[in-house]
Amino acid sequence: MNTTPNLSPSLESEPLPYRVLLYYCFTPIEDPTALRNEQHALCIELNLRGRIIVASEGLNGTVSGTIADCEAYMERVSQDPRFKGIDFKIEGAQGHTFRKINVRVKEEIVHAGLPHLKPYQKTGKHLTPAEFKSLMQNDPNVVVVDMRSNYEHNLGKFKNALTFDMENFRELPEHLAEIEHLKDKKILTYCTGGIKCEKATALLLEAGFQDVYQLHGGIIKYGAEAGGEDFEGKCYVFDGRVAVDVNQVNPTILTECYVCGTKSDNMVNCANPTCNRHTVICQTCLENLDGGCSIECKTHPEKRPYDGSGKYERVSNGYNPEIGFRQQARELRKSKEETH
Repeated sequence: MNTTPNLSPSLESEPLPYRVLLYYCFTPIEDPTALRNEQHALCIELNLRGRIIVASEGLNGTVSGTIADCEAYMERVSQDPRFKGIDFKIEGAQGHTFRKINVRVKEEIVHAGLPHLKPYQKTGKHLTPAEFKSLMQNDPNVVVVDMRSNYEHNLGKFKNALTFDMENFRELPEHLAEIEHLKDKKILTYCTGGIKCEKATALLLEAGFQDVYQLHGGIIKYGAEAGGEDFEGKCYVFDGRVAVDVNQVNPTILTECYVCGTKSDNMVNCANPTCNRHTVICQTCLENLDGGCSIECKTHPEKRPYDGSGKYERVSNGYNPEIGFRQQARELRKSKEETH
Protein backbone atom coordinates (compact mmCIF):
# COMPACT_ATOMS: atom_id res chain seq x y z
CA MET A 1 0.00 0.00 0.00
CA ASN A 2 1.52 3.29 -1.11
CA THR A 3 0.04 6.20 0.84
CA THR A 4 2.82 8.67 0.14
CA PRO A 5 1.36 11.89 -1.29
CA ASN A 6 2.74 13.33 -4.51
CA LEU A 7 5.78 15.48 -3.93
CA SER A 8 5.95 19.00 -5.27
CA PRO A 9 8.09 19.62 -8.40
CA SER A 10 10.72 21.35 -6.26
CA LEU A 11 11.14 18.21 -4.14
CA GLU A 12 11.39 16.01 -7.21
CA SER A 13 13.94 18.16 -9.04
CA GLU A 14 16.09 18.98 -6.02
CA PRO A 15 15.86 15.98 -3.68
CA LEU A 16 16.86 16.68 -0.09
CA PRO A 17 17.72 13.87 2.35
CA TYR A 18 15.06 14.79 4.95
CA ARG A 19 11.37 15.60 4.96
CA VAL A 20 9.18 17.78 7.15
CA LEU A 21 5.60 16.52 7.53
CA LEU A 22 2.75 18.82 8.52
CA TYR A 23 -0.60 17.11 9.13
CA TYR A 24 -3.80 16.98 11.17
CA CYS A 25 -7.04 15.06 11.31
CA PHE A 26 -10.20 15.98 13.19
CA THR A 27 -11.83 12.71 14.23
CA PRO A 28 -13.25 11.33 17.50
CA ILE A 29 -10.57 9.70 19.68
CA GLU A 30 -11.92 7.58 22.52
CA ASP A 31 -8.62 7.18 24.36
CA PRO A 32 -6.23 10.10 23.68
CA THR A 33 -3.64 8.76 26.14
CA ALA A 34 -3.43 5.43 24.32
CA LEU A 35 -3.02 7.22 20.99
CA ARG A 36 -0.39 9.47 22.53
CA ASN A 37 1.60 6.41 23.60
CA GLU A 38 1.22 4.79 20.17
CA GLN A 39 2.41 7.93 18.40
CA HIS A 40 5.29 8.37 20.81
CA ALA A 41 6.52 4.80 20.32
CA LEU A 42 6.16 5.02 16.54
CA CYS A 43 8.19 8.23 16.32
CA ILE A 44 10.95 6.82 18.52
CA GLU A 45 11.01 3.66 16.38
CA LEU A 46 11.35 5.71 13.18
CA ASN A 47 13.70 8.34 14.65
CA LEU A 48 11.25 11.15 13.94
CA ARG A 49 11.45 14.43 15.81
CA GLY A 50 8.85 17.13 16.20
CA ARG A 51 5.69 18.08 18.04
CA ILE A 52 2.46 16.08 18.08
CA ILE A 53 -0.77 16.93 19.88
CA VAL A 54 -3.45 14.35 20.63
CA ALA A 55 -6.93 15.20 21.90
CA SER A 56 -10.40 13.69 21.95
CA GLU A 57 -11.03 15.68 18.75
CA GLY A 58 -8.11 14.29 16.73
CA LEU A 59 -4.41 14.38 15.86
CA ASN A 60 -2.10 17.26 14.89
CA GLY A 61 1.61 17.08 14.19
CA THR A 62 4.75 18.42 12.58
CA VAL A 63 7.67 16.01 12.41
CA SER A 64 10.95 15.67 10.55
CA GLY A 65 12.95 12.63 9.49
CA THR A 66 14.65 10.89 6.60
CA ILE A 67 12.66 10.22 3.44
CA ALA A 68 12.31 6.52 4.25
CA ASP A 69 11.31 7.11 7.86
CA CYS A 70 8.73 9.73 6.90
CA GLU A 71 7.25 7.46 4.24
CA ALA A 72 6.99 4.65 6.81
CA TYR A 73 5.30 6.99 9.27
CA MET A 74 2.75 8.21 6.70
CA GLU A 75 1.91 4.67 5.71
CA ARG A 76 1.48 3.49 9.31
CA VAL A 77 -0.75 6.44 10.27
CA SER A 78 -2.83 6.18 7.08
CA GLN A 79 -3.54 2.51 7.82
CA ASP A 80 -5.36 3.51 11.01
CA PRO A 81 -9.10 3.66 10.10
CA ARG A 82 -9.48 6.78 12.24
CA PHE A 83 -7.09 8.67 9.97
CA LYS A 84 -8.22 7.39 6.60
CA GLY A 85 -7.58 10.10 4.04
CA ILE A 86 -5.30 12.18 6.30
CA ASP A 87 -3.50 14.81 4.24
CA PHE A 88 0.25 15.19 4.70
CA LYS A 89 1.96 18.40 3.59
CA ILE A 90 5.53 17.50 2.66
CA GLU A 91 8.61 19.70 2.39
CA GLY A 92 12.26 18.90 1.84
CA ALA A 93 14.97 19.70 4.40
CA GLN A 94 18.71 19.27 4.81
CA GLY A 95 18.30 17.63 8.21
CA HIS A 96 16.05 17.39 11.26
CA THR A 97 14.19 20.62 11.96
CA PHE A 98 13.47 19.68 15.57
CA ARG A 99 15.73 18.62 18.45
CA LYS A 100 13.53 15.84 19.83
CA ILE A 101 10.07 14.30 19.76
CA ASN A 102 7.36 15.78 21.95
CA VAL A 103 3.93 14.11 22.06
CA ARG A 104 1.28 15.52 24.39
CA VAL A 105 -2.38 15.09 25.22
CA LYS A 106 -4.34 18.34 25.28
CA GLU A 107 -7.95 19.48 25.25
CA GLU A 108 -7.74 20.63 21.61
CA ILE A 109 -5.35 19.78 18.79
CA VAL A 110 -5.23 23.49 17.95
CA HIS A 111 -5.41 25.84 20.92
CA ALA A 112 -8.53 27.82 20.03
CA GLY A 113 -10.44 27.80 23.32
CA LEU A 114 -13.38 26.36 21.33
CA PRO A 115 -13.62 22.70 22.35
CA HIS A 116 -17.35 22.63 21.60
CA LEU A 117 -16.73 23.07 17.87
CA LYS A 118 -16.27 19.76 16.06
CA PRO A 119 -14.95 20.31 12.50
CA TYR A 120 -15.63 16.66 11.63
CA GLN A 121 -19.32 17.54 12.12
CA LYS A 122 -19.43 21.01 10.55
CA THR A 123 -16.79 23.24 8.99
CA GLY A 124 -16.19 25.45 5.96
CA LYS A 125 -16.02 24.07 2.43
CA HIS A 126 -12.56 22.83 1.48
CA LEU A 127 -10.89 24.36 -1.57
CA THR A 128 -7.94 22.90 -3.42
CA PRO A 129 -5.08 25.35 -4.05
CA ALA A 130 -6.23 25.70 -7.67
CA GLU A 131 -9.83 26.42 -6.61
CA PHE A 132 -8.68 28.91 -3.96
CA LYS A 133 -6.47 30.70 -6.48
CA SER A 134 -9.26 30.92 -9.06
CA LEU A 135 -11.81 32.34 -6.61
CA MET A 136 -9.28 34.74 -5.07
CA GLN A 137 -8.25 36.14 -8.44
CA ASN A 138 -11.51 36.08 -10.39
CA ASP A 139 -14.55 36.35 -8.09
CA PRO A 140 -15.37 39.98 -7.11
CA ASN A 141 -17.61 38.78 -4.26
CA VAL A 142 -14.72 37.14 -2.44
CA VAL A 143 -12.98 38.35 0.73
CA VAL A 144 -9.75 36.59 1.73
CA VAL A 145 -9.20 36.40 5.50
CA ASP A 146 -5.97 35.40 7.25
CA MET A 147 -6.62 33.35 10.40
CA ARG A 148 -3.08 33.59 11.80
CA SER A 149 -1.46 35.72 14.49
CA ASN A 150 0.40 39.00 14.02
CA TYR A 151 3.93 37.60 13.92
CA GLU A 152 2.83 35.21 11.17
CA HIS A 153 0.94 37.50 8.80
CA ASN A 154 3.41 40.36 9.34
CA LEU A 155 6.05 38.16 7.70
CA GLY A 156 3.86 37.11 4.80
CA LYS A 157 0.24 36.98 3.62
CA PHE A 158 -1.91 36.79 0.51
CA LYS A 159 -2.24 39.98 -1.50
CA ASN A 160 -5.13 42.16 -0.21
CA ALA A 161 -6.03 39.67 2.54
CA LEU A 162 -7.73 40.93 5.69
CA THR A 163 -5.81 40.29 8.90
CA PHE A 164 -6.66 40.48 12.59
CA ASP A 165 -4.51 42.21 15.19
CA MET A 166 -4.21 39.23 17.51
CA GLU A 167 -1.33 37.73 19.46
CA ASN A 168 -2.72 34.19 19.32
CA PHE A 169 -5.52 32.21 17.73
CA ARG A 170 -7.57 32.11 20.95
CA GLU A 171 -8.39 35.80 20.39
CA LEU A 172 -10.28 35.11 17.14
CA PRO A 173 -13.83 35.27 18.64
CA GLU A 174 -13.06 38.81 19.85
CA HIS A 175 -12.39 39.95 16.26
CA LEU A 176 -15.41 38.52 14.44
CA ALA A 177 -17.23 41.86 14.77
CA GLU A 178 -14.61 43.35 12.43
CA ILE A 179 -15.98 41.31 9.51
CA GLU A 180 -19.63 41.23 10.57
CA HIS A 181 -20.48 43.53 7.63
CA LEU A 182 -19.13 40.93 5.17
CA LYS A 183 -21.73 38.24 5.81
CA ASP A 184 -23.05 38.60 2.25
CA LYS A 185 -19.60 37.84 0.79
CA LYS A 186 -17.76 34.62 0.08
CA ILE A 187 -15.27 34.30 2.94
CA LEU A 188 -12.05 32.53 1.92
CA THR A 189 -9.94 31.66 4.94
CA TYR A 190 -6.38 30.39 5.09
CA CYS A 191 -3.61 29.55 7.56
CA THR A 192 -0.26 27.74 7.52
CA GLY A 193 -1.38 24.12 7.13
CA GLY A 194 -5.17 24.30 7.29
CA ILE A 195 -5.90 23.30 10.87
CA LYS A 196 -6.78 26.74 12.26
CA CYS A 197 -9.26 27.25 9.43
CA GLU A 198 -11.14 24.11 10.44
CA LYS A 199 -12.04 25.73 13.76
CA ALA A 200 -12.22 29.27 12.35
CA THR A 201 -14.75 28.42 9.65
CA ALA A 202 -16.80 26.35 12.13
CA LEU A 203 -16.89 29.46 14.31
CA LEU A 204 -17.93 31.66 11.37
CA LEU A 205 -20.77 29.30 10.50
CA GLU A 206 -21.89 29.31 14.13
CA ALA A 207 -21.86 33.12 14.03
CA GLY A 208 -24.21 33.23 11.03
CA PHE A 209 -21.84 33.48 8.06
CA GLN A 210 -23.25 31.43 5.19
CA ASP A 211 -20.68 31.20 2.35
CA VAL A 212 -17.50 30.09 4.09
CA TYR A 213 -14.48 28.38 2.54
CA GLN A 214 -11.01 27.29 3.61
CA LEU A 215 -7.75 26.63 1.77
CA HIS A 216 -7.27 22.89 2.28
CA GLY A 217 -3.65 22.20 3.17
CA GLY A 218 -3.02 25.87 3.86
CA ILE A 219 -0.23 28.07 2.57
CA ILE A 220 2.24 25.17 2.49
CA LYS A 221 0.13 23.17 0.04
CA TYR A 222 -0.68 26.30 -1.98
CA GLY A 223 3.02 26.91 -2.48
CA ALA A 224 3.67 23.31 -3.52
CA GLU A 225 0.70 22.91 -5.87
CA ALA A 226 -0.12 26.42 -7.12
CA GLY A 227 3.33 27.99 -7.14
CA GLY A 228 2.42 30.35 -4.30
CA GLU A 229 1.22 33.08 -6.67
CA ASP A 230 0.10 36.30 -4.91
CA PHE A 231 1.43 35.20 -1.53
CA GLU A 232 3.58 38.13 -0.46
CA GLY A 233 6.57 37.60 1.82
CA LYS A 234 7.48 34.32 3.54
CA CYS A 235 5.46 31.80 5.51
CA TYR A 236 6.19 31.48 9.22
CA VAL A 237 6.60 27.84 10.28
CA PHE A 238 6.81 26.28 13.74
CA ASP A 239 10.13 24.48 13.48
CA GLY A 240 13.82 25.28 13.28
CA ARG A 241 13.50 26.84 9.82
CA VAL A 242 11.29 29.67 11.21
CA ALA A 243 10.28 30.90 7.74
CA VAL A 244 10.04 29.30 4.28
CA ASP A 245 9.64 30.59 0.73
CA VAL A 246 6.22 30.04 -0.82
CA ASN A 247 5.87 32.17 -3.96
CA GLN A 248 7.67 30.91 -7.05
CA VAL A 249 5.70 33.15 -9.44
CA ASN A 250 5.67 36.79 -8.26
CA PRO A 251 7.53 36.91 -4.92
CA THR A 252 7.80 40.06 -2.85
CA ILE A 253 9.24 41.03 0.55
CA LEU A 254 6.84 42.66 3.00
CA THR A 255 9.03 43.21 6.04
CA GLU A 256 11.84 45.58 6.98
CA CYS A 257 14.92 45.15 9.14
CA TYR A 258 14.15 46.12 12.74
CA VAL A 259 17.55 47.84 13.01
CA CYS A 260 18.15 49.70 9.72
CA GLY A 261 14.79 49.63 7.92
CA THR A 262 15.97 47.98 4.71
CA LYS A 263 13.76 45.36 3.05
CA SER A 264 14.44 41.97 4.58
CA ASP A 265 12.63 38.76 5.50
CA ASN A 266 15.34 37.33 7.76
CA MET A 267 13.33 36.34 10.85
CA VAL A 268 15.57 35.78 13.90
CA ASN A 269 15.78 35.96 17.69
CA CYS A 270 18.00 38.45 19.49
CA ALA A 271 21.08 36.71 20.89
CA ASN A 272 20.49 38.36 24.25
CA PRO A 273 18.24 35.82 26.05
CA THR A 274 16.84 38.48 28.39
CA CYS A 275 15.58 40.30 25.28
CA ASN A 276 15.04 37.39 22.84
CA ARG A 277 13.20 39.73 20.45
CA HIS A 278 11.63 37.69 17.65
CA THR A 279 11.78 39.95 14.62
CA VAL A 280 13.27 40.64 11.21
CA ILE A 281 16.93 41.71 11.15
CA CYS A 282 18.95 41.77 7.93
CA GLN A 283 22.12 39.72 7.75
CA THR A 284 24.38 42.79 7.72
CA CYS A 285 22.91 44.23 10.92
CA LEU A 286 22.88 40.83 12.55
CA GLU A 287 26.59 40.42 11.90
CA ASN A 288 27.40 44.00 12.98
CA LEU A 289 25.54 43.45 16.25
CA ASP A 290 26.95 39.95 16.76
CA GLY A 291 23.44 38.48 16.79
CA GLY A 292 21.87 41.19 18.96
CA CYS A 293 19.13 43.63 18.05
CA SER A 294 20.84 46.67 19.58
CA ILE A 295 24.18 47.84 20.99
CA GLU A 296 22.84 47.10 24.48
CA CYS A 297 22.03 43.53 23.52
CA LYS A 298 25.35 43.11 21.70
CA THR A 299 27.26 43.97 24.87
CA HIS A 300 24.95 42.19 27.32
CA PRO A 301 26.92 39.79 29.58
CA GLU A 302 24.45 36.94 29.00
CA LYS A 303 24.40 37.21 25.20
CA ARG A 304 24.46 33.86 23.45
CA PRO A 305 27.28 33.17 20.94
CA TYR A 306 26.26 34.24 17.45
CA ASP A 307 26.54 31.35 14.97
CA GLY A 308 25.45 33.21 11.84
CA SER A 309 21.87 31.99 11.85
CA GLY A 310 20.17 34.11 14.51
CA LYS A 311 18.01 31.12 15.47
CA TYR A 312 18.28 29.71 18.98
CA GLU A 313 16.79 26.59 20.48
CA ARG A 314 14.04 27.12 23.01
CA VAL A 315 14.87 26.45 26.64
CA SER A 316 13.71 22.95 27.50
CA ASN A 317 10.34 22.76 29.23
CA GLY A 318 11.36 19.58 31.02
CA TYR A 319 9.65 17.19 28.60
CA ASN A 320 11.50 13.87 28.51
CA PRO A 321 10.68 11.52 25.61
CA GLU A 322 11.52 8.45 27.70
CA ILE A 323 8.81 9.29 30.24
CA GLY A 324 6.26 8.01 27.76
CA PHE A 325 7.88 4.60 27.61
CA ARG A 326 8.05 4.33 31.38
CA GLN A 327 4.37 5.24 31.52
CA GLN A 328 3.54 2.60 28.88
CA ALA A 329 5.54 -0.04 30.77
CA ARG A 330 3.66 0.69 34.00
CA GLU A 331 0.31 0.51 32.21
CA LEU A 332 1.20 -2.79 30.53
CA ARG A 333 2.33 -4.32 33.83
CA LYS A 334 -0.85 -3.15 35.53
CA SER A 335 -3.00 -4.57 32.72
CA LYS A 336 -1.25 -7.96 32.94
CA GLU A 337 -1.64 -8.08 36.72
CA GLU A 338 -5.36 -7.35 36.43
CA THR A 339 -5.88 -10.14 33.89
CA HIS A 340 -3.99 -12.81 35.86
